[in-house]
Amino acid sequence: MIPTIKSKLLFIIRIQGKNDMHPKTRKILYNLRLRKVFSGVFVKATEGVIDMLQKVEPYVTYGYPNLKNVKELVYKKGYARIDKKAVPLTDNNIIEQTLGKYGIICIEDIIHEIANVGPHFKEVVLFMGPLMLSKPEDGLLRGRKQPYREGGDAGNREDEINDLISKMN
Repeated sequence: MIPTIKSKLLFIIRIQGKNDMHPKTRKILYNLRLRKVFSGVFVKATEGVIDMLQKVEPYVTYGYPNLKNVKELVYKKGYARIDKKAVPLTDNNIIEQTLGKYGIICIEDIIHEIANVGPHFKEVVLFMGPLMLSKPEDGLLRGRKQPYREGGDAGNREDEINDLISKMN
């Protein structure tokens, strides 16, 4: 069963460690840039990404973030990857130097590009790097490996990802 794509933007959070993980599963998580537990990434919702998510479903939860959460995540947890170092997004000059050639000169432009999955979405997301989220205070709700629709944490939460993002921000 392939889920229907409601939104162009997906936010994926890794919720499971690497015990007993198949090498192919690990490779998919690395391709999605989810190397650590509670790291999150924005991705464009395509058939290929949905296929990858089906294969790593027990290890991740994902859904469609709203604009408010995109903005909060970028402002609170966003950082730039410059010369393999994490640099906080506090100075628009950093953004302009790296992404200026795409017409992106400030944090608001980054948020707009991510939220609308604009033409330079890929460049912006790669510039930013994965977001390190906090562990939710009440922990993850239920059985981690069970699918979300069966009362677990893994898999597609659709719009309910926004509640989880708010808890982890």
